[in-house]
Amino acid sequence: MFELPKLSYGYDALEPYIDAKTMEIHHSKHHQAYTDKFNAAIKGHEKMEKMKADDIIKNLNHVPEGIRTAVRNNGGGYVNHNFFWQVLKKDVQISGDIKVAINQKFDSFEKFKEEFASAASTHFGSGWAWLVLNKGKLEIMATPNQDSPLTQGKTPLLTIDVWEHAYYLKYMNKRPAYVDAFFNVINWDKVNELYKNTKR
Repeated sequence: MFELPKLSYGYDALEPYIDAKTMEIHHSKHHQAYTDKFNAAIKGHEKMEKMKADDIIKNLNHVPEGIRTAVRNNGGGYVNHNFFWQVLKKDVQISGDIKVAINQKFDSFEKFKEEFASAASTHFGSGWAWLVLNKGKLEIMATPNQDSPLTQGKTPLLTIDVWEHAYYLKYMNKRPAYVDAFFNVINWDKVNELYKNTKR
């Protein structure tokens, strides 16, 4: 059985950029619901019950067709949120190998911000924008609903949740304002750690 992970920080830790009420609802209600429905979907499938959640999503095409959509949606939601909480922290400056790699790939951090913000702001409907490693190279992408780059063989380094439940209480329909504020709560130390571990 998969469990809702505990956050390593309080619901108010990302104020004023992401408000405490949104964090509480997002974590304790939305993420909990994905967790419960994911467990329900794989119940009785002993092989999957023993697998890591990430590995199930990586191998989504091997999931029995009868439960694949439920696993894609709810397992994806479970895995994506597990990752999302890890890359959030206030007042962390970008540094280290990831800073060098971003500057090399996108010419400057400002250009990276523009491309990432565009992917997040212009994505139609619910979903996510990501910075991933694809065959060793940095790439910005977006996925619909609860789809994960893991299913495409890509390694997530950073993500922003652009489902309305992630920002609507504070930003209402102003998704670009939420995306702009998000750059104040990126845990670049974690992103750098993920980048270095993947590049090894």
